[in-house]
Order: sequence, then structure tokens, then C-alpha cells
Amino acid sequence: MADLRTAHIEARLKRYAEEQGDPVAAVMAAFYARYPDAQANFCHHSPGNPAKLEAEMVGNTLYYMMTCFESPVETRIYFDTSVPQHRVALDVPPDWYRGFIEATIEVVEAATPASSRDEGAAWSDMRGALVGLVERNRFV
Repeated sequence: MADLRTAHIEARLKRYAEEQGDPVAAVMAAFYARYPDAQANFCHHSPGNPAKLEAEMVGNTLYYMMTCFESPVETRIYFDTSVPQHRVALDVPPDWYRGFIEATIEVVEAATPASSRDEGAAWSDMRGALVGLVERNRFV
């Protein structure tokens, strides 16, 4: 783990998991509160089991939160293909994509305060990196 920011991100996620458990329900509640129309989209793309798709999306977001500094090329490639594909093929606007990332980050931040200034800075950098990749692909 060459980038110390990754350690800070993982430490906070670990504290969240120990204190709060699985974040899926909290993330989805925060996301749907902001984007209520998105719930129908999840149901449309995963008929009969939208909870499975919700868990998968939270898992993907957590994965890229933890790896964005260690594997920046992988992260960029994922977002460079995923954001346009979600917009065009799945009718998921970039605002929903960005909102999902922000909801995930905010849920953890609200429940698990940063233990240091460095940890807070790592989270800010990670948010900027991931949101920046969504914005980079907004009109692609």
C-alpha cells in the first residue's frame, strides 16, 4: 500500500463496519432521499430483486473508494466506460451516478468521524478523484 491515503480510507471504512455494520441500507436511503426517481430505475434493471443490484452498486463504490489511489488507471478505465454506459444504455444520468458516490461517502463520514486531519484529507481527495471521473465523462 504505497499511498498512505488508501490506509486512511480503509481505516475509516473498517471503523464504520465495526460500529455500523453493512452500509447498504443507509446508503440507499440517503441516495433515494435525493433521487427518488432512481428507485424505479433500480427496480426496472433488477426486477424481482433490486436489493441485489443495490448491494452490488454499494460494493462497487466501496471498492473504488478503497482502490482509487492504488490503482488509478483501473479506476479511470472503469469510470471512462461505466459512466457513459450507464447514461446511454441504462438511462442513469451522471447526476445519479455522482449522487450515489456522494451518498456512500457521506453516510460513512456522518457515522464515523475522521480520526485525524490526514484521514479527513484522504477522504476529501478520494471524493474529488471519484467525482472528477464522473464529471470527466458527463458528456461522453
